[in-house]
Amino acid sequence: MTKNQWLKDDFEAGDLPLSSGETLRSARLHYHQIGHLNAPKDNLILLPTYYGGAATGNHPWVGPDSPLDPDKYCIVIPSMLGAGESSSPANTPGSQSGSRFPAISLYDNVMLQKRLVDEVFGGASLALVMGWSMGGMQALQWGCLFPEQVRSVLATCCTARCYPHNQVFLEGVKSALSCDQAFQDGRYQQPPERGLRAFGRVYAGWAYSQAFFRHERWRELGFQSIEGLLQFWEQDHLAQDANNLLSTLNTWQQGDISNNPVFEGNYQAALAALTMPTRVIPSSTDLYFTANDAEQDALLMPGARLEVLASDWGHIAGGPGRESQSQQKILAAAEELLSEQAS
Repeated sequence: MTKNQWLKDDFEAGDLPLSSGETLRSARLHYHQIGHLNAPKDNLILLPTYYGGAATGNHPWVGPDSPLDPDKYCIVIPSMLGAGESSSPANTPGSQSGSRFPAISLYDNVMLQKRLVDEVFGGASLALVMGWSMGGMQALQWGCLFPEQVRSVLATCCTARCYPHNQVFLEGVKSALSCDQAFQDGRYQQPPERGLRAFGRVYAGWAYSQAFFRHERWRELGFQSIEGLLQFWEQDHLAQDANNLLSTLNTWQQGDISNNPVFEGNYQAALAALTMPTRVIPSSTDLYFTANDAEQDALLMPGARLEVLASDWGHIAGGPGRESQSQQKILAAAEELLSEQAS
């Protein structure tokens, strides 16, 4: 199965107990599969999705010219709960629809993905768990919870928890959306367009860096002006459901790989459990998952090595297919992790 021959499917999980104490009824995990699982069941690569991203958003990391070669590996891309493809506010019927959708944690996402791996892929050994942003947070959560099953981890532009300044950034974009009168505390009848547009514009200023705008790097994306870029961000967020955005934003804002029954809030113990070869790859200009915070996390992971992306692209530098120089460095790290297992 090549990159152009991928499958999409849904894992029906039934009623899913959540870390909040609630139960997500008739939980469904959407995923893409590119490539086939081998007989030893040791060639599985997991690519959890990022904030605002669909499963196809991780496809640029995969291909015959990438270390994530579907002729060699079975690549599985599970979509985050709340983000629109798996069970989410906008597609859940009845009493858990919309603003009544239950709170979802990193732990909830990973435990559901664990069931997918065990029940659909026969408990396969994971050659690599890799992700950008919230996808990277999930990758780190996988590594600390299941070190016997995960052989390597690669996390770009993320930290193992949402640090305070990151939380304040998220409060800003959340307020921009929820202040729209049409939002009605999540009970909107029509999309809160003004709020979604404001959300996109505010987010754009944080997603890139000061240098990105100073050096007019937006021209490399085909825009003729900053206003053109901002209008693109508006349109991108108008295509999203407001409650989905806020559901996954809450997962991010509360994100902490130690916030689960295994580590019970012991953050250093959770980081210390990442004993497998791990690459933590922040961007030098990321404004909310800062390189300094990522470095402090990596120092407490026994298997980790920090590799900083020197880029003007801010947080976006770590995204699949977003900036070519950073993509090359990220895929080189993935190749090294996978090659070490073959030697």
